[in-house]
Amino acid sequence: MIRVKNQKQIEGIRASCALLSRLLFEVRKAIAPGVSGLELDELAEDFIRKHGGRPAFLGYEGFPGTLCISINEAVIHGIPDKRKLREGDIVGIDCGIDLDGYYSDAAVTWPVGQASPAADQLMRVTRECLDKGIAAIKPGARIFDVSRAVFSHATAYGYGVVRQYCGHGVGLEIHEDPQIPNYVSSGPNPRLVPGMVVAIEPMINAGRPEVRILADDWTVVTMDASLSAHYEHTVLITETGHEVLTSWEF
Repeated sequence: MIRVKNQKQIEGIRASCALLSRLLFEVRKAIAPGVSGLELDELAEDFIRKHGGRPAFLGYEGFPGTLCISINEAVIHGIPDKRKLREGDIVGIDCGIDLDGYYSDAAVTWPVGQASPAADQLMRVTRECLDKGIAAIKPGARIFDVSRAVFSHATAYGYGVVRQYCGHGVGLEIHEDPQIPNYVSSGPNPRLVPGMVVAIEPMINAGRPEVRILADDWTVVTMDASLSAHYEHTVLITETGHEVLTSWEF
């Protein structure tokens, strides 16, 4: 069931998204060679709780962290651990916040120090995929308009588009209907209407699209060990178009 939010709910989701945006700014400042995923995760949990929120990912279906921290060939759902970030890594940070029962969700991939030109291009193109997907959002558009925009841009660069995971509705729960794939599938293709809130999240691989799950039962990595990038925003469909509710730039 697709939930259309009322004005009170939209304001609650907007506040949750604002807090998440502030958190991502703090995490970005802490990313550096020698910093561990656990240190970033502790920073994030402390920040969220200090500001009256609850980490939406922590304990969700058993996930052990506040952040998903996915490094290099890890696509999504990386578990924070003692591994130290190294110069040239790229690190995907994905987080959600429950603030008074309203949920936000966003992800961004950042370089650790100076990344390679190939990694820089992958991050740039994946960010562009997100932007193009969001640009397709307006009342009356369909889910696959978003999917097509993401897929066509990524494949123009020869990149692999992950198919097993997708964007989704968000706001009153961390994952809601509809599912929003990053390719045009044979599944449901509902129209977008004002009041819907969705998380758009391209997951793009430098190589093949196939992925596998590690023995920890969470971390998704590229099958061919190529780099992967992940960007995500929470977006409100408005009467005239859309409003991006999350940010990672200040």
